[in-house]
Amino acid sequence: MSMLNRTASGGSVDRSKPLNFTFNGQSYRGFEGDTLASALLANGVHLVGRSFKYHRPRGIVAAGAEEPGALVQLETAEHTEPNIRATQIELYEGLVASSVNVWPSVDFDVSAINGLFAKLFTAGFYNKTFMWPRSFWMRLYEPVIRRAAGWGRAPTTSDPDLYDHMHDHPDVLVIGAGPAGLSAAVEAGRAGARVVLVDEQAEPGGSLLTLEREIDGQPGRDWVQDRIAELEAMPDVRILSRTVLFGYYDHNYLVAVERKTDHLPVMKRPGRIRQRTWHFRAGHVVLATGAHERPLVFADNDRPGIMLAGSVLTYLNRYGVFPGKEVVLFTNNDGAYETALALHEQRLKVAAVVDVRHQVTGALPARVRALGIPVFAGHALSATRGGKRVSAVEVRPVQQGAGKLTGAGRWINCDLVAMSGGWSPVVHLFSQSQGRLEFDAGKSAFVPAHAVPAQTVAGAANGDFLLKDCLLAGREAGRNGVLAAGLKPKRRKPAAAVHEPETAPMEPVWLVPGREPVGVGKAKHFVDLQNDTTAADIALATREGFESSEHVKRYTLTGFGTDQGKTSNINALGILSGLLDRPLGEIGTTTFRPPYTPVAYGALAGRNIGRWSDPVRTTSIHPWHEGNGARFETVGQWHRPWYYPKNGENLQAAVNRECLAVRNGVGVLDASTLGKIDIRGPDAAEFLNRVYTNAWSKLGVGRIRYGLMCREDGMVFDDGTTARLAPDHFLMTTTTGNAAVVLDWLEDYLQTEWPDLRVYCTSVTEQWATVSVAGPKARRVLEKLAPEMKLGPDDFPFLSFQEGTVAGMAARIFRISFTGELTFEINVPWHQGLALWKAVMDAGEEFGITPYGTETMHVLRAEKGFIIVGQETDGTTTPQDLGMDWIVSKAKPDFIGKRSFTRSDTSRPDRKQLVGLLTEDPETVLPEGAQLVFDPHAPKPMPMVGHVTSSYYSAALGRSIALALVKGGQDRMGQHVFAPLEGGTVTAVLTSPVFFDKEGERQDGEI
Repeated sequence: MSMLNRTASGGSVDRSKPLNFTFNGQSYRGFEGDTLASALLANGVHLVGRSFKYHRPRGIVAAGAEEPGALVQLETAEHTEPNIRATQIELYEGLVASSVNVWPSVDFDVSAINGLFAKLFTAGFYNKTFMWPRSFWMRLYEPVIRRAAGWGRAPTTSDPDLYDHMHDHPDVLVIGAGPAGLSAAVEAGRAGARVVLVDEQAEPGGSLLTLEREIDGQPGRDWVQDRIAELEAMPDVRILSRTVLFGYYDHNYLVAVERKTDHLPVMKRPGRIRQRTWHFRAGHVVLATGAHERPLVFADNDRPGIMLAGSVLTYLNRYGVFPGKEVVLFTNNDGAYETALALHEQRLKVAAVVDVRHQVTGALPARVRALGIPVFAGHALSATRGGKRVSAVEVRPVQQGAGKLTGAGRWINCDLVAMSGGWSPVVHLFSQSQGRLEFDAGKSAFVPAHAVPAQTVAGAANGDFLLKDCLLAGREAGRNGVLAAGLKPKRRKPAAAVHEPETAPMEPVWLVPGREPVGVGKAKHFVDLQNDTTAADIALATREGFESSEHVKRYTLTGFGTDQGKTSNINALGILSGLLDRPLGEIGTTTFRPPYTPVAYGALAGRNIGRWSDPVRTTSIHPWHEGNGARFETVGQWHRPWYYPKNGENLQAAVNRECLAVRNGVGVLDASTLGKIDIRGPDAAEFLNRVYTNAWSKLGVGRIRYGLMCREDGMVFDDGTTARLAPDHFLMTTTTGNAAVVLDWLEDYLQTEWPDLRVYCTSVTEQWATVSVAGPKARRVLEKLAPEMKLGPDDFPFLSFQEGTVAGMAARIFRISFTGELTFEINVPWHQGLALWKAVMDAGEEFGITPYGTETMHVLRAEKGFIIVGQETDGTTTPQDLGMDWIVSKAKPDFIGKRSFTRSDTSRPDRKQLVGLLTEDPETVLPEGAQLVFDPHAPKPMPMVGHVTSSYYSAALGRSIALALVKGGQDRMGQHVFAPLEGGTVTAVLTSPVFFDKEGERQDGEI
């Protein structure tokens, strides 16, 4: 198909490089430099999609990130992406795109029947419609809503593209390469600052790519090229085009996505980075993000062919495309008159300019009138006609302020309506940075009022819409960045001589009346073109009691979706202001949140996918485990040996063998992954006294104590042992998966609650390798490795530690037991871990030493009733629930969580409490997580009274065992409990959680 709507010349597209693409299965051509939107318009394609709720025809409205409706499915198979704006897709050879939210086609969409039921689909209709009968929700309502909801199709295969992450620390980060941003970057760069200039467009220049302006006697485009050439010659300046700054966080941390190869054909992308995520920590930030043109809200303003006037000018001057041949312009400001003049210059028919202002004076309107173009001052569009494209508009007189139509109308034929409701500064990033806005009545816009430190807002983003003001503000912003960097700005040059037309004040109009009152009749006044939110929806929300802008947004969906309300929010607020009869500044804006535009998951993940999605941590002994056939499990990023199968053993057989080896002889475990935190300082003992439930002040040097930590609510947070190495020096151990969390928790208290305590915490998990030797013969093994040490139970009692030499290595040996057997935990420097392990294996060979993994460790500790935090606890478990009242000090004045134990809820007798379970059939192993009931014959739904937390087969006991949390379980010993399972009901008896060596006689080993 030929490009029917392409100008004979002009624009910045390369007409010598035609490109082929398809849309909805139809082949078209465009030029290099086109966007998909400009190429579609050039080919006369105006219908590109359907709206979310009513499935009304939708066309292209804007030319950039503010586009609300022209969403497409880009590419196919593994390269497909849903809901991409046609206005932001650079055209490339072979591009394939299709409409979203349509079936069977965009021309004939069955769901358009929704429009017949518009009276039902009002604001909040989900809540009002699908309430009764309740039984229909799961069977009918939810499935239907889920099928109807959503946009586009998510890919079903892995993303084949490459993504990258980079970090930079510029002195000055300039966001936006329009006239203000370029001025700021040049000013900062000339002073020697490290500058990064970020712009979302493929070509820098901003508004100067569209508007005909002169700066110091040269065309705006030439001025832009000179500035870019100067910046590129500076060694400390980086220019990032095709880069969207989407998030502005605390302390000038900003994140952007650079589209490095999205503009290339799909077949040329393999092996090349597609998108790069930039992480900036900037000394000073210049926000030169520009402004978005507003649409006007009038009856049936959503027909394809109704566009923003500034976007029409962009397509004409930048892309050499005219979106229509018979144009009506509708405006409340002088900006649309530039579009009228440009269209007339291309010999297109400008049927009329309709201006709501009664007094229309100034140079631009005068030039339009001089060309014989009708200007209807004090008029508005009251209705439109057309199906899949606008075909005519009704023009009527309107009173001052456009509150009411005052006369008869006339119909004007057209195939394009170019509307302009003024300009809104792009304050999204400014607001993300916690800057505060205020409403400027003179500009009818929310503008930055109170910026955060180390930030300057310049140009149209600050409400300065004239070019001369943008250039001056940009230079001043650049100087601010130079001064913040401690550099000396260059001497100020005279202000640039700018040639631009004078403009008259705009007249704010938030809602244009139609033939009938809003909400009456078939006409709709659309506010949010993506979500089908109308002015009637906003009025309904206020009638139903929603007055906060945030509540109205959520009730009506205004500002939701991929565009985040870039063209709808201000009009919605203006309408709300009128309905509530409150000033717009008092209404305020909704919250601007990252991302500014949608970001692909691939860009966020970068290279951290697949095996790289989470760090893999291994101990220094890992090579031995691999070489000896260990099976591994992941515990808090660590790959720990799970079990060591021999001769084809399955998991249970290997665990049985390993358990019996520890109970009857000696076993060895790699315990290096346990969290270790070095705690030092004069107040270290007092600190531990506050974070643990038991007392620590009197713990002697050389001794160890088991401790339990609770959160403020009294629920168990973590447990472990802590050794006192010196009066002011402790070594704390934590669970493997909770090590970083515990350290963060300790630091939080030290820095925020107890900053007066002189305590310093350091993670030393990876500084020490730990080999745990356990079993009745453990002492014999260690005696061979450390013959000079006294290892008897009197010389080396339980819960104490010694320093000595083991296998020729300086070591710390701790007498701690998680198995109930005699255990020595040997700690050596990390790099010596493998050597120590091999020495232990050699020394224990004559005793049948057996390496055991985490599964065996779990069985051994469960036999002794020892808990694992996160397994026997679930965030609602107190020490008392675990039968561990003994570890909660009653003498200490305070510790974290103590006050919560006085609450009646924590002492309820029917709380879930830790118990043991013995099944009637000793061979039956209950599944972990199984729900428990007291009466298996109770009517459904049965009241659940607890659940199984740990369950194993114990080779030492010759039967299954389980731990469980059961309501009032500690007073129900000997009673039965039942586990209803798919294969039948399992009966178990409640018993003590200690199944093996209840008196603890085995912890000293052979005597």
